[in-house]
Order: sequence, then structure tokens, then C-alpha cells
Amino acid sequence: MQQRPLLGLFLNPWGATARAVELRDDTLRATAGHPASVPLSELSSAPVVRRGLLSSTVVFPNTAGHRFMVRGVGHSKADAFSSTVSAAWTRYNIGLLEKDALRINGLLSAIGELRNPTHYPSACLLMPMLAKAKILDTTLLSKLRPEAIGTDQTRRIEPISAFAKAPKRFREQAIARFVETELMHWHDFFDSVESNPLTPEQRLAIVVDEDATLVLAGAGSGKTSVITAKAAYLMKAGIRKPEEILLLAFARGAAQEMSARIEERCGAPVEVKTFHALAYHIIGVVDGSKPALAPHATDDVAFLALIRKILKDLVGAQPAVYRATIDWFAQFFVVPQSPWDFKTRHTYYTYIEKQDLRTLQGERVKSYEELLIANWLYEKGIAYAYEPLYELPLKGTGRRIYTPDFRLTDSGIYIEHFGVRRKRMRDGTEHLMTAPYIDRDAYLADMEWKRGVHATHGTVLIETFSYDRQEGRLLQALEEKLAPHVTYNPRRPETIFNRLIELHRIDSFTRLLGTFLRKYKNGGYSIQDCENKARALKAGRRAKAFLNIFEPLYQEYQKRLGERIDFEDMILRAAHYAEIGRYDSPFHHILVDEFQDISQSRARLIKALKAQHADTRLFAVGDDWQSIFRFAGSDIHLMRNFGHEFGGNFDGESAVHRVIDLGRTFRSVDRIAFAARRFVLKNPSQIPKKVIPAGTAKKPAIRIVDTEYN
Repeated sequence: MQQRPLLGLFLNPWGATARAVELRDDTLRATAGHPASVPLSELSSAPVVRRGLLSSTVVFPNTAGHRFMVRGVGHSKADAFSSTVSAAWTRYNIGLLEKDALRINGLLSAIGELRNPTHYPSACLLMPMLAKAKILDTTLLSKLRPEAIGTDQTRRIEPISAFAKAPKRFREQAIARFVETELMHWHDFFDSVESNPLTPEQRLAIVVDEDATLVLAGAGSGKTSVITAKAAYLMKAGIRKPEEILLLAFARGAAQEMSARIEERCGAPVEVKTFHALAYHIIGVVDGSKPALAPHATDDVAFLALIRKILKDLVGAQPAVYRATIDWFAQFFVVPQSPWDFKTRHTYYTYIEKQDLRTLQGERVKSYEELLIANWLYEKGIAYAYEPLYELPLKGTGRRIYTPDFRLTDSGIYIEHFGVRRKRMRDGTEHLMTAPYIDRDAYLADMEWKRGVHATHGTVLIETFSYDRQEGRLLQALEEKLAPHVTYNPRRPETIFNRLIELHRIDSFTRLLGTFLRKYKNGGYSIQDCENKARALKAGRRAKAFLNIFEPLYQEYQKRLGERIDFEDMILRAAHYAEIGRYDSPFHHILVDEFQDISQSRARLIKALKAQHADTRLFAVGDDWQSIFRFAGSDIHLMRNFGHEFGGNFDGESAVHRVIDLGRTFRSVDRIAFAARRFVLKNPSQIPKKVIPAGTAKKPAIRIVDTEYN
């Protein structure tokens, strides 16, 4: 099709529009004038013919928003070419539709099933369908023109585009339909699967089957019933075969009990294991044999005894460990705070009371700085008395009996530690400051009085100051001032270690080291990781002092394990085998009991198993209010951030998960349940949950009793 020559010269003298166009191989090509090339796939509609008095203009709109046209065409030729292109355009669009008919029909069928879903529309099940719908919509459906394929075909394929554009709405509606229908369908089962009918919350937890589902099961809410019924439902509903279900418990007894209950309810056994049994099984499958287990792996008393023995051996054999241990107990055993950190005397002394600032010699002192001085004197073998009566009578002073901070027994030297800091003024003078709640003038006057007492009676007074510690030289200053008056007789490492045992400090420190060691191994951390964390928390010298003890202790612990493994090694090795594919998991549903006790290593094993199959679901039951196994490596962060740790992905959204709050307790009446809830939620990091009590108490149900203890 081309312009009439004379009209073309008049209407398009400069060639601003095409002078001729031809249809070749599903593409419109301008052969003269303004060059253009438009595939039929890019036409947004059929050609448009605009009739004029002497000629017609044919316009070819395209999806890019551009268009080209041919002016000055004879009417009959314009109509004929337009009809030819329109027919070609229609055939082209219908051809594309027919070419992808199989893919289109499959998606339409799958999307249609969302109106009455037979399975829970979890993210992992719908995500592959969504990916196909988005690709099809982008590459084909969005390019098909309704005018070309007709109204019926447009309506037929519209659900695919709608699903691709608003998948979350489709999924939410499908979930609501499924849950409603499923609860009705399995009503009789839920009434009879346990000795008592399941509660509405329990039923909901069972039919919900998200990529990751967390069931908040408070005390007495029937969590065992939920897990048992969940496993039974998965099998009876045909969702999973028994061998595709894994139930994980923390205690062997709980695992055995649930295994028996499930088999009784379903008539088929389900794999119920503790984490350690599962890990041991995986190692055996991959390695062909199972390594020997360390004797202390199943005995916490033996484990702590081993840690204590290693610590004692290192203190006696390695001077660096001895120095680090003494530094820890002498300087860092308590979290140091100075009087300047408090606004009132009451809050400061409340802190002191709670910290129990007890020296290596055994007495309680009144400040952290006094603790440093006392422990330094004890370590150096300098006998002292804390707050003794001044050796000479002071009558007529109107003051309380004078008791200096320290008196060195052999030399008679007195030590007073003054709680003042210094500030350099603009004029160069030095200004002494006291804690916020202390009367500065009265305190400075008391300092001068004490100095006067010693000067008058000829007793030797050594002075130390809070600004010495603030400037990082408290013990150095003390040593310099005492050097002319005392002879040091440092105590032996084993003597100080035995003293720490007598003070019951080693036992608590051993527990701390043991807990840290398990968490360290569970999380797969390095010393560098710990140092980085300490810097981020501004833990400074205290953290460094602890790591100076822990690092050699951990190395010695690993050396003494030899060819044996502990539970942490066991789970980490099993997780590694699952991650690299050496272990092929048969499990597509993983049910976990007492999830609040999960550790980093156990979570890593679950994630590794879950990652092996795209459709693997995690069903976790627990209560962060009952998390008490931090010492054994549990990490409540994993439960509080459940979605981010274990959730799926859908339409660009990560951490897809579902939380079901059982809420109802069969164990406590209202006056206990509500009081407990208010108490627990004073901690803002606890997960809020509702509490529906078992009944109403007509009289007080909580009693507070004062007791005396030693």
C-alpha cells in the first residue's frame, strides 16, 4: 500500500510520514519515506482508516505508544490493506494463544482450584504456579489484544493475568475457603481423635499448613494433643505418607509417648526422634558407622566437672590463663558501675546489695573500686583488715567512730580510697567532683579531717582516688605508693583457685563457661565473632578477659574429646551432611515439640532438612514463656523471629509464616492465668498471647508467703 504520487507530494512533502508500507512475515515495514518496522505482536489494535474527501489515511497504533501512518491512499486500497493487516493480526494473536494452549489450560485449571482448594494453599505450593503465571502474562497474555482474540477468549484467560497481578488476594481468599471447608469436613475426627474434643484453636492449628507454622501453646493448652492430631490428620487426609513425616522432641520419654499415641490413633507408626537420635542416625547413614559419644554428653554433672577440671589444670599450667582468671575474679566478676552512674544514694546501695561485692578474702565491700583494691592486696599476699577501728582513740570529735577503708596488718599502713574525680578548669586549676547524690563540700571536708587525723597522730596514710580508675591506673598508683612500705609475697595460683572454690565462685563460673561453650559450638561461632560482638556491645575489657580464659579452655576441651563427639558436634555434623546433600531426607513434614528450647545448631539441622524439598513444611509447637534451657544452648531468638528464620517466600515477600495462639488453658483458673499473663508480659520481649482460663475462681487463688533462707 502506498500514497498516490501527487497527493503524497502535497500531503507529505518532506516525508514526515511513511509513503508506503507492506506486510511481510508478520511485520509491517515502511518501504519509502519515514522508515518504520512494527511486528504484528506490537500492534495495540487493528489499523484505523480515516477517510478524507479525496483519499484516506491509515494509522497503525502500537503498544509502545508510537504510531506510523500512510497518508494520501486511495479509499479502496486503504480498506483492502487494512482488512488484510487486521486479519493477519487476528490470526497472529489466536496462533499465539493456541501455541501455548497446554500451558494456559494448566494454569487456568490450577487457579480455578483455588476457588475450592483441596489442599492448604501454602506459599511453597503456590509459588511455582505464580512464577509460571507471571512469565506467561509478561511474555504472552499482556500482548494479546482483546479485539484480536475476541471477548470469550479474553474472559477465559483473564484469571491468569488477575492472579499474576494480585496473587496475595487470591491466596488469602483460597486459605479462608479451605480452612472453613476443612474444619467442617473433619469435624467428627476432631471430636474423637483425643479423649476430649479439640478446641477451636487446636482445630485451626491442625488444618493450617503454611510453609512454617508456629503454634503458641501455653501451659495446659493441650500441645501434645495438637501434635498427635496433626500427624494423624496429615496421614488420614492423604497429605503425607507415614514415612514422609518427622516428629522431633527434646526428651526421649516425650518422643516415645507421642510415637505410641500417634500409632494408636492412626494405626501407622511415624518417625518420632529426639534431635540427638536423628543426628546420630544421619551420621550413621552417611559414614556407615556411628562415632563414640563422649561420656559427659548425656551427663551435665560430668560435663561441668570436666570444665572445672580443665580450668584448674590450665590455671596451674599456663601463666596467661592464671592471669586472665585472676583478672576476671578480681576485676570483672561483677559488671562494674561507679557511684557516678546513679542519681540517688538509694539506687546506688540497692545496686551494691544485689551485686554482693565480696572480695577474695571473703568480706563484702561498699564499692567496685574497693573490691579491686582488696583483691589486689590479697593476690599480692599483703595481709589487711577492711574498715578496722582506728588504732588510737579520737575523743570529742562529735563524729562516728573512725574506720579507715583498709589497714595493712604487718606495716600498719592505712589506705583510704576517696570517691572523687578531677576536672581541669579553664584557669588551669584542678576541681574535685563527687557523685551526683553526695554533698561535695561535706565530703571534701571529711577528706581533710581524715588527713588531719593521720598527720596529728603520725600514722601513715596512702590515698587512692576514683579518678585513678577513671584514668586507668588505680592499681598501678596503689603499687607505686605502697612500694616503700611493704614487701610483696604473691599467693600461688592453686592457693587462689582453691580460695575461689571455698567462696563458691568457681562453680558459678564453671556453669557460665559450660553454657557459653555449648552456645559457641551450637552457633558455629569463632573467637573473632565473639570479639566483634563484644565491640558492638561495648563490653570492652570485661569481654576480653572472659575470652582470654574461654579460648584456651575450649581448645583443651576439644583436645580431650579426641575421636569422640559431644551432642553439639553430632548435630552440627548431621546438619552439614544434610546441607551438602550427602544425606537425602525423606521428610516433607517436620513437626517439632517444645520449640522454645530450640538451639542454633538444631535450627540449622531443621533448615537443612527443610531445604531439600520445595514443599517441606515446618510445624512447631512451643511457648516462649516456658523457655528455661538457655544454659543448655537454647536460643529464644529463633522462636521470637520464627518467620524470618523458617518462613517461606511468596510474590516478593519473605518470612511467610502463620502463628496460631491456642490461648485456652485447662490448668489454671482466671485469677491465676490472668495474673501470670500480666507478670510475664512485663518483659517486652515476650511474645504476647491471649489466655482463656479453665474456669472462674470465687476466692483468691494466689498467696504471697514470706520465708527466711540462708
